Amino acid sequence: MLRKLALSPRILSLLILLFAATAFAQTTAKILGTVTDSSGAAIVAAKVTIKNTALAIERTAETNASGYYEVAALPPGSYTVQVQMNGFETQVAKNVTVEISNNVTQNFGLKVATTSEVVTVEATAPIIESTTITVGQTINQRTVQELPLNGRHFVDLALLIPGSVTAPQNGFLTAPLRGQGAFAVNTAGMREDAVNWMVNGINLNDMVQNQVTFQPTINTVSEFKVDNSTYSAEYGRNAGAIVTIATRSGTNQFH
Repeated sequence: MLRKLALSPRILSLLILLFAATAFAQTTAKILGTVTDSSGAAIVAAKVTIKNTALAIERTAETNASGYYEVAALPPGSYTVQVQMNGFETQVAKNVTVEISNNVTQNFGLKVATTSEVVTVEATAPIIESTTITVGQTINQRTVQELPLNGRHFVDLALLIPGSVTAPQNGFLTAPLRGQGAFAVNTAGMREDAVNWMVNGINLNDMVQNQVTFQPTINTVSEFKVDNSTYSAEYGRNAGAIVTIATRSGTNQFH
C-alpha cells in the first residue's frame, strides 16, 4: 500500500538549509599542473593530495595520461600540495596561495627515490596568468579588511581595479545612496548596469534594476575579484564586468 509522504515545515526548512550550504560552497578557484620525471616524461596515476588545515579541507586527484591533474572548486586560502608515486620521491609544495576565481599552476618534477625522504618545494606565484585570457584583478583580504573606507562599502574598493573610473554623481546606479553606498561600478568602458555580481558562486543580481541585490557587509567579505575583459566562458548573462565575491570562513583556531 502506497502512502503519501508529507514533509513537515521543519523538515522542509532543514532541506533548504542543506541545499543552500551546498550552493554556498561553490567557487571557481583551481589548483592544476603537471607531474613529470627527471627526463620530462609524464608520470601517470600519481596521487596528488591538496590540504588546507585551517579550513579542514583535503582533496585528492590522480594524474592522467599526460601527467596532468586539476582540483577545482577550492575556497580562497593557503594550501599544501603533495605528490606521491611508487618508485619516486614524495614532493610537497607548501603555502600555495589560492585567490578567488583564479587558477594556480603548481608543477612537479619527481626524481627516482633512493630513500624515503620527502622533498619540499617552494610555491611561487606566477607573474603571468598562463591558464586563461581573463583580464582582471583580485582585491585580497588584507586590502578589504585594513583599507579605511567611508561607509565601509566593499564596492568602493572596485575603484582600485585598472580600468575603473570614478562615476558621476548623477549616475543611475553608481551614485551613492545614504547609508548604502553605490550599487554598481564603471570599469573597462562598460555600462554600470552590465556588471554581473556573484557571491560564493551564487548570482547576486537584481534582475529588474541590473544591480547588486544587497551589499554584503565588508566584515563578511574575505576577498573579491573583478574580471573586466575577456572573462571565462563559464560566466554569462552580462556583457560587463564579472565581480566574484568570497565570504569569510571560520578556522580550526580559537582567536
